[in-house]
Amino acid sequence: MLAIIDYGVGNLYSLASSLKYLGVESELATRPEQLRQAERIILPGVGAFADAARKLSESGMREALLEDVAGGKPLLGICLGMQLLFERSFEYGEHPGLGLIPGEVCPLADDLPAGLKVPHIGWNRLDVLRDDPLFADFRSGEHVYYVHSFYAKRCAEHTLATSEYGVPVTGVVRNGNVYGTQFHPEKSGGAGLRLLKAFAQI
Repeated sequence: MLAIIDYGVGNLYSLASSLKYLGVESELATRPEQLRQAERIILPGVGAFADAARKLSESGMREALLEDVAGGKPLLGICLGMQLLFERSFEYGEHPGLGLIPGEVCPLADDLPAGLKVPHIGWNRLDVLRDDPLFADFRSGEHVYYVHSFYAKRCAEHTLATSEYGVPVTGVVRNGNVYGTQFHPEKSGGAGLRLLKAFAQI
């Protein structure tokens, strides 16, 4: 069973529906014991980093998540969920993350050439830099769907794929059993579904 962490920072219907379509058994987890019973975990999220980090801690999920990951359980962070995996974020101040992947989350606007809009919204080509089981059914160059204003930096060692939006945007990261996608696989058509299916089989 796959647990989707529900800590009050996003509509999880699309993600749950995508997993159901793939035949992957999942449940929305609101209690730490649900994570411990799961075989793998997805950490979604939309909104502000600091608010999401606070809610994750207040829900009791933060410590349970860190314990499970330390025990080797596969974890996938999506969008803001991916950003929470890093050491810190500079989204309206400086805020600590989960520290599961070295690197930091920075404003996209600071690095973009003139004329490119923030937030970065839409379909972009995803270029695979390193082979990985997550890409078992995915071809480099397929398009995925982004909605974000901040992105991960200083994490090249753990970056599996990037998309070009004036700068190379960190699209997929991995550190051991911890994965993250800045884009939304559940909103990325067939390509995204294949990534979710691959994660469910890792």
